[in-house]
Amino acid sequence: MKFSSFLYLLIFFYSIHNYSQTFPVYKTTDKITIDGDLTDWKTPFLGPFVIHNSGEKATQNTMVSLSWNDENLYIAYHSIDSKIVGKAQKKDSKIYEADDLVEVFIDPDGDGKNYLEIGVNAFSTNYDMLIKCISPECGGWKTAMKFDIEGLEAVSKIIPEGFDTEIKIPFSSLEKIENGNFSKPKMGTKWKANTFRIDYGNTTEYLALQDYKSLKFGFHHPEEFAVFEFVE
Repeated sequence: MKFSSFLYLLIFFYSIHNYSQTFPVYKTTDKITIDGDLTDWKTPFLGPFVIHNSGEKATQNTMVSLSWNDENLYIAYHSIDSKIVGKAQKKDSKIYEADDLVEVFIDPDGDGKNYLEIGVNAFSTNYDMLIKCISPECGGWKTAMKFDIEGLEAVSKIIPEGFDTEIKIPFSSLEKIENGNFSKPKMGTKWKANTFRIDYGNTTEYLALQDYKSLKFGFHHPEEFAVFEFVE
């Protein structure tokens, strides 16, 4: 797969932003097939990802693109990876412990309760998890790995320079999350969210589209998530 020079220009444009915490999710009328093939992906890519708690440059680049229609949120990742670590496993395996993977966390109201975590490795194994609580104020760390997003699709494709990943998340399934404050977005809706990658290859790195200015380690800091705004 090769990106067009136009897409590279867009990637460069977003790579020099001044760390604005608002990123666009572009509305699309295109039919998107979730197959890991990004040659027909038209929405601009954001990135590259940086070390999540320092903002330093990653060893290997990761870009992400987000789009939506009235039914679904779509996310595409392009991950440069010279040493892919992982294997195909059953759904909801703890691939985040050892496999190269990309992730998205979505917490629309940013309260750190009942938010969504999805991860996909280079071999299309995926998990979806509900994070019920992360702080002592709501009872301490509580998760629900048995939670499933109805209609979730996630496919990765290994390519010469690494792997590409596509994810489809139906809004109708998110609306069923109790006390999650998920609702179908409309133009101008803003969600707290962030996209991540764990690279276990030549050196282990935890990467994010929006890094954490507090320098805290770990991805679970919803108060520092970026803002994803649904736009035309």
